[in-house]
Amino acid sequence: MPDFGIVDTHLHIWDPYELRYPWLDDIPLLNKKYLLEDYRQATADLTIERMVFLQCEVAFDQFLDEARWVAGVAREDPRIEGIVAWAPLEQGEAAAEALDQLVEIPQVRGIRRIIQFEPDPEFCLQPAFVEGVRLLERYDLSFDICIKGDEQFANTLELVHRCPNVQFILDHIGKPDIAGGVLDPWRAQLRELASFDNTTCKVSGLVVEADMQNWTPEDLRPYLDTVFDTFGFDRVTFGGDWPVVLQAAEYREWVAALDLVLEGTSEDERRKLYRDNAIGFYRLDP
Repeated sequence: MPDFGIVDTHLHIWDPYELRYPWLDDIPLLNKKYLLEDYRQATADLTIERMVFLQCEVAFDQFLDEARWVAGVAREDPRIEGIVAWAPLEQGEAAAEALDQLVEIPQVRGIRRIIQFEPDPEFCLQPAFVEGVRLLERYDLSFDICIKGDEQFANTLELVHRCPNVQFILDHIGKPDIAGGVLDPWRAQLRELASFDNTTCKVSGLVVEADMQNWTPEDLRPYLDTVFDTFGFDRVTFGGDWPVVLQAAEYREWVAALDLVLEGTSEDERRKLYRDNAIGFYRLDP
């Protein structure tokens, strides 16, 4: 386990009694309160130095409420230094109204408008959506990419090509089919994404993409090796993906599996993954 402070770049907390999360209806394990106190218990034997909250697909009309609620939690625990909020980027220039309100929240560092759940694989290439993503440069906000499937990945590569002045981070290493042991074309698409110098890869959520009941660290190894070989240790960050990770593992189990694959790497490389790169990408207090 890391013997230094970790920056967790993928924290979720929610309270379904306060805000509406429609996707939780079908997942009984997750369809309850998961609050910061629960996270503290889950990570009690690790030193979590800072956290970045990721939007949780709250009902879209409550996206500002969610960001403001998390900012309130951050007043209780200032380790929450970053918030990646939802915004209606598909509105193009009109999304500026939402962004104007979001950047009034001091912790907001980026936007995630999930592409994965869109039935149209070309959703992210609609002109208005591309315009909305380009807006982020104006606000000094990054974009978290959340996709699943080869076609979505291919179209996302074109989105990144069209938005050269926006910083992108790929959540969950692009959600390859780890359960099926499928490496291609994900591997080639990841390499193409890494060819853009405005991209970073987030090492998070891997156990959920594996066989959630029977995964082993060795199942993750070829995917993690590909990420580190492709992006190097200067453009990767760690994410706990709690509590979503609980579908497959306890937080500590996920970190232990990652540590096993990291055997043989230097302390400097591990610090970059677990801490330093996150501070730079999400512009946290140095």
